[in-house]
Amino acid sequence: MTAKAAAPHAHRQHLQDIIAGLNEGIILLESNGAIAWANDSALALHGAGKLEELGETPAGYRKRYTLTYRNHHRLPARQYPLDRLAAGQAFEELMLDLRRKDDEEFLRNVCARGLNLENGDGAGFRVLILHDQTEQINAEERFERTFNANPAPALICRLADLRYVKVNQGFLEMTGHTRDTVLGKSTYELDVLDGGEDKEAAVARLDEGRTIPQREGVVKLADGGEKFVIVAGQPIDMNGEPCMLFTFIDLEARKRTELALRESEERFSKAFRLAPVPMALCEADDLSVLDVNDACVAATGVPAEKSVGQALTELGLQSYDGLAASLRGGESLRNREAALLTHDGGQLDCLVSAEPVMIGGQRRLLVVMHDITERKRSETELLTAIEAVMQDTSWFSRGIIEKLAQLRQPAPATRDVAELAQLTSREREVLGLMCQGHDDDGIAKTLKLSRNTVRNHVATIYSKIGVHRRSAAIVWARDRGITGHESARKADRRRPE
Repeated sequence: MTAKAAAPHAHRQHLQDIIAGLNEGIILLESNGAIAWANDSALALHGAGKLEELGETPAGYRKRYTLTYRNHHRLPARQYPLDRLAAGQAFEELMLDLRRKDDEEFLRNVCARGLNLENGDGAGFRVLILHDQTEQINAEERFERTFNANPAPALICRLADLRYVKVNQGFLEMTGHTRDTVLGKSTYELDVLDGGEDKEAAVARLDEGRTIPQREGVVKLADGGEKFVIVAGQPIDMNGEPCMLFTFIDLEARKRTELALRESEERFSKAFRLAPVPMALCEADDLSVLDVNDACVAATGVPAEKSVGQALTELGLQSYDGLAASLRGGESLRNREAALLTHDGGQLDCLVSAEPVMIGGQRRLLVVMHDITERKRSETELLTAIEAVMQDTSWFSRGIIEKLAQLRQPAPATRDVAELAQLTSREREVLGLMCQGHDDDGIAKTLKLSRNTVRNHVATIYSKIGVHRRSAAIVWARDRGITGHESARKADRRRPE
């Protein structure tokens, strides 16, 4: 080999030594287009173990590999990077999908670039540079799928010009906007950081590309309205460009709940204040008074500001039969008798009712004290008068004496024989079985009747005794001595003549 012939070989060897360890895949072509050499990165990118597996020529390469654009359109044969280099064409970056024809699952995303390098002695090298972008593309596709599928509203702003480059369906549904009315708009046209006292600080963080902590704000809707949201910003990188990812939480439901709760508490406060009976709002555990209404102040004579903080018993409530313990247990009470001592030393007889309530998210106890002092005094005076009258009954008729006696101690309910007489023997049998808990099927089986016949008897019984429910019929029957089933013959013997 002459010195002149050995020079290109030395140059090629030197070039190979330089590029052998590069991460990018490098393929060298001869001037006639034959594949002369490839580094390990290029072979691994093609899933090849040795140079011959690349096909040796551009035509052989096409027999083994398929190249498509990212939009899945296949490259024409003359547009393959090796074919363009063989024709002496240099080219800038091409984004391509690389597949092997003998392996359906093989796929690589590559960026290809072609160079023509000339030496001073006229020898040249045609170089194909391949950059594996599979992991990056996969990560971007995963992010894209996650971003679009995420139900939480989200928006991505490019920091270079503060324009929106991505929006997901959640944001469109929340605001009523379309993609065309969002993408390309600037943060000045669609301000997602509006509202709140910390807006200037949030805008400054956006300009600096720093994280924007969660904050309450207002977003403009497509129909011109506004929506309360919580918005946060997170810096991200998209295709090498710094961006800001905005995420949102819709606050409308919470705001409506808070408004409804506030209105409910306002209504409760008004009803509490204006109620004509003494009422106190207490802590559930120790019965310390949180508030009293005007009627309670009037009844006890203790001003509201002095009542707050005192235990309900210290305010004058004298309980009977474990009333205080029941109240501390947070139980619902109805009409429990108690005495209420007033500030001037008097005493009021009360019926106490209590109900646990939630006020401001805290469990409280609402205590109502209904003053029955006058009613009890009237009852006592009436009974005293009756006692006095009953001491001399010589000028009363027997009927009046019996009525006065009933006022003092009402007589128990008596059985109305006439009402029982209106029922037939069969109807009394049916009614007795009802009292024993039998349903229509059970009654029909016991009496050997059809179910429709039993239903007709039941309807007739209801009509005769003036009730509409089974439970009411049972009560009516037991008040009149019918507690179970008796045969028709036995019932007829008991029936009055």
